[in-house]
Amino acid sequence: MENLAVYHGPIGKEEGERRLGQDSRDGCYLIRNSDSFPGVYCLCVLCNGLVYTYRLHRDSGGSWAAETIPGVQKRYFRQMKNLIAAFQKPGQGIAMPLLYPVTAQRRAQTHMEVQMPSNSLSQTHSSLNPLPQLHTPQARRYGNRNEAPQAFD
Repeated sequence: MENLAVYHGPIGKEEGERRLGQDSRDGCYLIRNSDSFPGVYCLCVLCNGLVYTYRLHRDSGGSWAAETIPGVQKRYFRQMKNLIAAFQKPGQGIAMPLLYPVTAQRRAQTHMEVQMPSNSLSQTHSSLNPLPQLHTPQARRYGNRNEAPQAFD
């Protein structure tokens, strides 16, 4: 998992959502460690201001699968990169296709830009403020709770 550019490690749910919120494009995604289940990973994708989180499981044979909406058959992949490639296509049982990887390297570069001195000629991202986070059972929304669509599991 550590070799994947989209793997952010044990960053926590809130930090993962903040990173996706900074990108803010529907279909941006990352993978992080689960906060509540040791040894389990989470695939997080932004869709219409909501961050949808899907648990990634590894079976005893070493194959990977992702939780999807009910009625979609679970598929197993030998390598995580193959799972990601499959979920880049529409209709795979997640909120939306994985379109824009939020890489840990890109995150580190953005973090460095934010810390640059204000008299620097390069543009900084210091004006970015985390958006308020409201909760639904399976997803978090950035914005008005009344606008939240039904979330997937």
